[in-house]
Amino acid sequence: MKHFSRRPTSHPRSGRDLRLARELKRKRGRNQPVLAGQTWALIFSKASTRTRVSFEVGIHELGGHALFLNQNDLHLGRSESVADTARVLSRYVHGLVVRTFAQQDVEDLAQYGSIPVINGLTDLLHPCQVYTDAFSAAERWAGPRGDLLASLRGRKIAFLGDTRFNMATSWVVGAALFGMKIALAGPSRYAPGAAVNALLDDAGLPRTYHFTTDPYERWRTRISSIPTSGEHGT
Repeated sequence: MKHFSRRPTSHPRSGRDLRLARELKRKRGRNQPVLAGQTWALIFSKASTRTRVSFEVGIHELGGHALFLNQNDLHLGRSESVADTARVLSRYVHGLVVRTFAQQDVEDLAQYGSIPVINGLTDLLHPCQVYTDAFSAAERWAGPRGDLLASLRGRKIAFLGDTRFNMATSWVVGAALFGMKIALAGPSRYAPGAAVNALLDDAGLPRTYHFTTDPYERWRTRISSIPTSGEHGT
């Protein structure tokens, strides 16, 4: 059982995951139904367009069935604990995709259940989105047959927008995982805090981010990409 809940993934797996994503994309409509006979529950406490559609379509195209559950369909965290919900759902479905507010809810579902849990977004992290962003950039930089992970290493990106919301945090962790550097600029109160450093330390990743209150400083060295906050992390 492999969870995708706290950080993008482990470093040894990241190259393989990127190669698999490229292969699945190339063979869309011709992939093996690896989820045949499986039902995956999508628990969404937050509204979504891209995340819900991409997961429902992806599960369907790989032979599985997606069961959508919004916050009104469950007793999650109300009359039933997250731990109990994890145990119950583990008896019915083969995996969970969770889009919610508290990161701890995703962690608890992974801890107390016996099925894979994918973080579809929390207030702290959005690992699927940062992985997708990195994959899109790597496709461009590596070309059709190049090494996707190698094309990311050594790159420097600048983050524009809210530097203390889930996509900024995800990019700080993702950049370290992919061997990249990231520059963020904003008011001092929005600097990455202890929670971000704890995520990096827990994953055994270096602190490759740089934060400044000078909005022009991030442009003084060459950058390769500019992810923005905008529409993906709310």
